[in-house]
Amino acid sequence: MRKQGFLLLFIFILIVIWFPSFSQGENTLSVSDTRFEMNGQPFEYTGVSYFNAIYNEEFNKNSETRKKYIRQFKDSGINVLRIWCQWDNARGFIDGGPGKTLYNTDGSLKPYLISRLKEIVRDADEEGVVILLALFSRESWNENIRLNDTASDKAVEAVTKELLPFRNLVLQVWNEYDYRTVDYLKIIKKNDPTRLVTNSPGYGGFLGSNEENRALDFLSPHTTRDDRRHWEVAAKEIEYLRTKYRKPVVDDEPARKGTPNFGGPKTPTQPEDHILHIYNVWKAGGYAIYHHDMFQTGYGTEAIPPSGIPVPGFSPYHDKVFEFLKNKERYLKQLK
Repeated sequence: MRKQGFLLLFIFILIVIWFPSFSQGENTLSVSDTRFEMNGQPFEYTGVSYFNAIYNEEFNKNSETRKKYIRQFKDSGINVLRIWCQWDNARGFIDGGPGKTLYNTDGSLKPYLISRLKEIVRDADEEGVVILLALFSRESWNENIRLNDTASDKAVEAVTKELLPFRNLVLQVWNEYDYRTVDYLKIIKKNDPTRLVTNSPGYGGFLGSNEENRALDFLSPHTTRDDRRHWEVAAKEIEYLRTKYRKPVVDDEPARKGTPNFGGPKTPTQPEDHILHIYNVWKAGGYAIYHHDMFQTGYGTEAIPPSGIPVPGFSPYHDKVFEFLKNKERYLKQLK
């Protein structure tokens, strides 16, 4: 009986020590059939691409500054920020370049960057915003900026463990690729069984393999975004995936205005292209992450706001879409 008492006391001490590390977050994102929920309530997952968030100095001045920008996103209907761990390609993207990666070559994490990432996730959580974190990028892979399999396994495990306390976080294995996705998924789930995991498996119109789509918690492909009336084709792709796999489907970066140099459209686009596209995705029961052109040219060019942060106000073109997203409840109400 005395031994049992000591055992219970030991377990209690472990819980006291262990539980706080899992209680930092205020909000928990989950899935229920084909929908998202936050703290058990419906969550209209609406994102924006903000690839350079970890590496943008203005955004990371301090917590107060960061929350100010996060609130600006929220005021425009954005409740998910899609950010990248790897921003080390040589394409000249803002805030990017050599060394702009969370990982050392052996798969260990850079202490100051993982610390900054935690601050971002924590501040977002306090504002009720989700962080979608892309672990690896096809852009870096194509330039042979890669971790070997052993190092990448180590990196995935390390990120998973470091971010355990935060439940407003989704891990997206790749941007536009599918190398060892299921292997990485298993590592994540071994260390954090309830973490939501998704993937962007390839370029526009590639919807992922059956093995991958069945394993992931929800799907986030880049839908068709060329000139073939993408605002109609994409909705059919979303409906197909949603019906077949019975899980939430996010259109990861619908349409685009970006420069043709890096996969952007070859013909002029209009804000209405994005608005129609996103509305039809919603109509098909999916979700969307808005993409734009600000990352693909350097500071001082027309597409880049001085801050390097894609909040509304830097482009009349994009502001039309942000205004649409801001009023999403009005349009969603018409679909229910």
